[in-house]
Amino acid sequence: MKAVLVFVASLAFASAPFWSGEFGGFDPNQYPVPQVEPPAQPAGYAFSIWGLIYLWLLVSSYFGLFRRAEDPDWDAPRWPLFVSLAIGTSWLSVAQTSPIWATVLIWIMLGGAVLAFLRTPGRDRVWLAAPLGLYAGWLTAASAVSLALTGAGYGIGPDQIAWAWIALAVALAIGIWVQTRPGRSPAYAAALAWALVAVALQNMGNNTALMVGAAAGALVAILLAGRALRRG
Repeated sequence: MKAVLVFVASLAFASAPFWSGEFGGFDPNQYPVPQVEPPAQPAGYAFSIWGLIYLWLLVSSYFGLFRRAEDPDWDAPRWPLFVSLAIGTSWLSVAQTSPIWATVLIWIMLGGAVLAFLRTPGRDRVWLAAPLGLYAGWLTAASAVSLALTGAGYGIGPDQIAWAWIALAVALAIGIWVQTRPGRSPAYAAALAWALVAVALQNMGNNTALMVGAAAGALVAILLAGRALRRG
């Protein structure tokens, strides 16, 4: 039954853009303090990673249902993954109306995705650990960005730049902790690196210090991915 639920949730999650609309970042005017070209947000092209995430999660859940339905190793990550995907199905709609609730929900999604990723077995990595890693890695960056936009957008504490640094520090702290757990797939760090490179490009010509910081963070993530790849 868990395998069925994850497959159905994956289908619903992947179909969400068709009835909720594509998402390329929050509308600047959704916030009391409009977030025009926020420095914490990756460049627009980076959101294209969702196509790969949707497809790979679908393939994974299909394989899990028809080839690993009763496998205890595959069963371990299913509940947290189901929770993350079920919440994620409605996230696009929520993000268009309430940045605060979108931030709350994406952190819950991240928690489920990371827990599921940490429970993946050492075998069948291409079928399970890799898609979950890609999903959790991107959510790590996206959750930190959402937190920064909400903080700056509601005038809490520091300005946009300071919140961007906070987002970078939070994403890296979570990313390093997750990727250094034993036996982790490099897909997690690769997705985080993808996001941080896009943050660096977003700040090119506008904020050199943040651009360098994001690029350095991406390099750390790439090195972690390479380390995980070498260890198999």
